[in-house]
Amino acid sequence: MPMRRRRPRRRSLAAEATYVCDSCGEEIVVPLDPTEGERQEYVEDCPVCCHPMVLRVEFDATGDASIDGAHE
Repeated sequence: MPMRRRRPRRRSLAAEATYVCDSCGEEIVVPLDPTEGERQEYVEDCPVCCHPMVLRVEFDATGDASIDGAHE
């Protein structure tokens, strides 16, 4: 029986992260796009209370993401 070669597994990058809105206190899940760079900053309205939040996303060397949300 021929031996099968196993492909090395690539560690998948984080597809989403969560932060807590400063205004309403809700935990918000946001999709992430690691192709936009290791460090990202953008404004997104809270989907619960509609207050604009500045989101700062950082990816570490392993692909794990951290996110911080603060009022604009």
